[in-house]
Amino acid sequence: MAHAVYIHIPFCTNKCHYCDFNSYVVKGQPIMDYLKALDLEMKKTLEIDPPEKIQTIFVGGGTPTVLSSKEMEYFLKTIRNHFEDWDQNIEFTMEANPGTVEIEKLQIMKEYGVNRLSIGVQAFQDDLLSYIGRIHNVRDVYQSIDNAHKVGLTNMNIDLMIGLPHQTIEMVKESLDKAFALDLPHFSVYSLKVEENTLFHTLFQRNQLPLPTEDEELNMYLTTIEKMQKHGYRHYEISNFAKKGVESKHNITYWKNEDYYGFGAGAHGYLEGKRYMNLKGIIPYIEKLQKENQLPRLEEFEVSLEEKKEDMLMLGLRMLEGVKFADYERIFGETMESKFGPVITKLISKGLLIKDEKRIRLTKKGLIYGNEVFAEFLS
Repeated sequence: MAHAVYIHIPFCTNKCHYCDFNSYVVKGQPIMDYLKALDLEMKKTLEIDPPEKIQTIFVGGGTPTVLSSKEMEYFLKTIRNHFEDWDQNIEFTMEANPGTVEIEKLQIMKEYGVNRLSIGVQAFQDDLLSYIGRIHNVRDVYQSIDNAHKVGLTNMNIDLMIGLPHQTIEMVKESLDKAFALDLPHFSVYSLKVEENTLFHTLFQRNQLPLPTEDEELNMYLTTIEKMQKHGYRHYEISNFAKKGVESKHNITYWKNEDYYGFGAGAHGYLEGKRYMNLKGIIPYIEKLQKENQLPRLEEFEVSLEEKKEDMLMLGLRMLEGVKFADYERIFGETMESKFGPVITKLISKGLLIKDEKRIRLTKKGLIYGNEVFAEFLS
C-alpha cells in the first residue's frame, strides 16, 4: 500500500528550450476537463488500491501554479476528498515558477494543506534565463519568495541548473551566493541534459549550442558541493542539499523504491509490485476516463524480483547514506554480497564505492560517475 502521491499538471506558460517533460503550453487547453479527469482517475485508482495514511503529496508539471485561483481551489478540493486520511506531519509540495505565484493563489494552496514549495529558479542571471527559455527574471524570483513568506509558507526548495549554454563558473558562484542569501532550507542543483525533441537538441545537432566543457561542468558541480557544505547544507543525494531535517520526504520515497501513486497525463506510478505510465496526451487522457470509463494506462508491467533488487541498489545509491546490508536482507531474504558481491568489489577497486560494516555508498568520485556505477547493477 502506498503512502506517497504524485500528481501531474502538464500545463506551462511556454516550453523551455531544454524541457522534454510531458508539458503543453496552457493557452487554449481544456484545463477544467483535465482536472475533472484527474478526479476520476484518483477515484478509480483508490477503489482498486486503497491508500495507507498519506505522508507525502507532490504536485509537479509542467507548472502547477499556472492554474487560476478558481482552478487551483477545485483541484485541491479533489485531493482532500480522496485523501482525507493524511499524516499530521504530511509534506505537501507544489512545484511553482517565479511569476505565477500570486498571494491569493498561495493563500488557497496553504488553506488546502500545501506546506512546501519547489520553485524553478534555474539561475540568477536575466540574460541566461532568457536564453534557456524561462519566462521569469531575477526580480520575479524575489517577489515570489516574498509572496510565499507573506502567507506563511517557509519550507521552500529552489531548483538551480549547471552546465547551461553560455554559463561560466563565475555565474554559478553568483547564483549560489544569491540563493544562500535567501536562507531557504533546501536546494536542488541539476546538470543540463540535452534531450531529444527540444530546441537545445536541435541546436546541439547543428553544433550551435555553446555548452561548457566536461571539465568546466565538473568544476561547477564540485564547487556547488563545496559551497553548499560551507553554508550548512547537507549533501544527501546526488543533486540535493538540505538543512538538517528538511530533506525531501517525497523524493526519498522514490530513492527507497517504495510504492507511490502517479496521477495525471504521462505520470508514472508504482503499486503492489507493478510500475505503470499513463497516456501522455491531454485529450487521450481525458477521453479514456470520461468517455471510456477506464484508467488511462499507456503501459503497466510487473516488476520481477531481479529488477527489484537492481532498483534498490540503483536508486538507493543516489543517496549519500547509501544502501544498508540489513535493509537489503530484510526485503529479499539474502545477503547483498550473495547477489552483487563481484560488482561491489569491482566498483570499490575503481574507487567508485566505499563499504563499511553497515552499508555501501558512493565515493566522491562515484558521485561524479554515478551513471557508470548504476549501470553495473543491471543484469
